[in-house]
Amino acid sequence: MSVLLLGGTSEARALAAVLVETGVPVLSSLAGRVAGPRLPVGDVRIGGFGGVAGLVAHLATEGHVAVVDATHPFATGMSANAVAACAAAGVPLLRLERPGWSAAPGAELWHWVPGHDEAATASAVLGRRPFLTVGRQALSSFVGPLAHRHTLVRVVDAPGVELPATWTVLRSRGPYRLEDELSLLRAHEVDVLVTKDSGGDYTWPKMAAAAALDIPVVVVRRDQPDGGIPTVPDVTAALDWVRALLGAGGAER
Repeated sequence: MSVLLLGGTSEARALAAVLVETGVPVLSSLAGRVAGPRLPVGDVRIGGFGGVAGLVAHLATEGHVAVVDATHPFATGMSANAVAACAAAGVPLLRLERPGWSAAPGAELWHWVPGHDEAATASAVLGRRPFLTVGRQALSSFVGPLAHRHTLVRVVDAPGVELPATWTVLRSRGPYRLEDELSLLRAHEVDVLVTKDSGGDYTWPKMAAAAALDIPVVVVRRDQPDGGIPTVPDVTAALDWVRALLGAGGAER
């Protein structure tokens, strides 16, 4: 009766906790891209499956009754693998994805772009002291356009690419407070914020701080979701889906 939970997000940890609390066995899978991740309760595995074929093999071996994809909104590779593997294995799949910020106050004033290359170009035009909060894997897109800018970068783990000498790297992990974000932006004289449409509350204070200081914001859009996969916005709805599946005989697969 176990559920495979593709995690790494705060929502995944919260769902793991309520599943364990209600007596549903859960195996949380983390990609292993972050050193020292926050671990959920219950059983945990760290590291990839080896693509679609590896995930299909895992599902066949472990006999999970369902998969909940609660990975980061920009972890599109893992989500695509989950769709393909669950279809091949005949295992029900749910996507738990926090709502983005497109409907947030002031979102109509942001500079929305389709990718990191476009974000780099836009930030080079909009300001001279950018603040990059796009994750370490995307930094290579910004090195060229912002090579000579005094750029502030915030990441959880150390970047894997060589960065210009004018850049300052700040390693930290949310959640953040508005007053701290305001102080950070002022101290580094940030004049453009670059981020992704990650959604959620953990990193929202930087958006509020940018608005308070009248700093332009560049936002990388999310990819369009797979329309054939049921998707819920919160842990309560995901728990209801799992309970309904088990109640309908999902454990008899």
